[in-house]
Amino acid sequence: MVFGLRRSLMSIEEFPCLLPSTRGRRSGVRVIHAITHAEFGTLAERVGESGAAFLRESGFRGQVGELGLVPGKGGVAAAVLGVQAGADPFQFGTLAKDLPPGAWKIALPEGIAPDIAVLGFCLGAYHMPAFGRAARPERDIARLIVPAGGAAGAEVAQAIRLGRDLINAPPNLMGPAELAEAARTLLEPLGARVEIVKGRKLARAYPTVAHVGAGSERAPKVVIARWQGSRAGAKAPVLSLVGKGVCFDTGGYDIKPAAGMLRMKKDMGGAAIMLALARLVMVRDLPIRLELRLGCVENSISGTAMRPSDVVVTRSGQTVEIGNTDAEGRLVLCDLLTEASETDPDLLIDAATLTGAARVALGPDLPALFSNDDEVAQAILDAGTSCGDPLWRLPLWDDYASWLRSPVADLNNVAAKPMAGALTAALFLKKFIKTGVRWAHIDVYAWNDHYRSGRPEGGEIPVLRAVYASLLRTLHARDST
Repeated sequence: MVFGLRRSLMSIEEFPCLLPSTRGRRSGVRVIHAITHAEFGTLAERVGESGAAFLRESGFRGQVGELGLVPGKGGVAAAVLGVQAGADPFQFGTLAKDLPPGAWKIALPEGIAPDIAVLGFCLGAYHMPAFGRAARPERDIARLIVPAGGAAGAEVAQAIRLGRDLINAPPNLMGPAELAEAARTLLEPLGARVEIVKGRKLARAYPTVAHVGAGSERAPKVVIARWQGSRAGAKAPVLSLVGKGVCFDTGGYDIKPAAGMLRMKKDMGGAAIMLALARLVMVRDLPIRLELRLGCVENSISGTAMRPSDVVVTRSGQTVEIGNTDAEGRLVLCDLLTEASETDPDLLIDAATLTGAARVALGPDLPALFSNDDEVAQAILDAGTSCGDPLWRLPLWDDYASWLRSPVADLNNVAAKPMAGALTAALFLKKFIKTGVRWAHIDVYAWNDHYRSGRPEGGEIPVLRAVYASLLRTLHARDST
């Protein structure tokens, strides 16, 4: 099993930072009082006059995310956390790190669902898998008793933890074969039919994936998983997910500088996001039919690697000139998108760490969203805003499509002009989407450059909550009509 994967398969009862609610009646459990700024005047009612006086004199003001510890006999008696109403889990993200060890339960104000608090607590408790270092003993950490209604937050946290673990795995331990096997291990126990395509079959079905992976001794793999919810009939909507799984990207012959390779183990972030999302859909047993495709590959340099000016025939029959070997992600995706379109899904979504241009435009925390359907785009944007997992829509500006022309092929994999790189990459992918298929493309960074509340440095799984929330809203609207 891939290193770190076992801990990502933990049930709620095994989650190190959580305790089942059935254990909440035991003695020694302390309370975290989550209060809004308007409730600051009620401190004495919650922690007593002396506790409230101590907090005020120590400078506690109840700002969002601010944690105050209340002394008692033999140590800390309680804690107070400043919060605001809404669905932001990150305001709870410092609790696991800053609370003293032991069992805690949380008292929440109106306007904050228990699952949001549990999710934030778990996101802040995450740490990278350790290599050669003793793991922190479980008895020395703060643990939250899962409140009623909080289990859903733990399930989302488990999905995000899974994705973070996959991205954070060292590239020598997370190659194409390991990523593909991780998908099998995670999905088959939930009832998915998982096929791993390789060798000659892969070369015939996905020639661009094979072309990208030709330079590596670690051969490419394509994962195809299919699943149907227990309440999904033959006419249930089909959701098709596609993820870019470039396990390491040297840039190929258009080689990246040394600094540009430092984080290239995260270039499979799109696959990690889509795999985590697929597993969450299955765990929650949504009434849909699900398809997942992951292109697992390594972009290396060797005598068999793809070259600039190569021409490859795609699954769709369109030919592509390789203008730059470092624009490999769109080559990995295009054949998978072609195949996904062939099944006429109700919704097709892909995610990829595709362009630096998207990061220049929007920074690391705001994924770029492209879509050929305004309703789909708005649903994802609205859901992301409401759950604190935002995206920003960029246009599929067709006037730039001519920049992808090639004198020797149907199109080039890079634009002729050094501008609008995220847009032209999305326009390239659009060439492989069947007319009539509703499609969304998400260009993500999938990494935290530095620690913030609930977001430790390392791999990150953005857009999972936004897309999942949009699915729930869509299914609810469908059931209401």
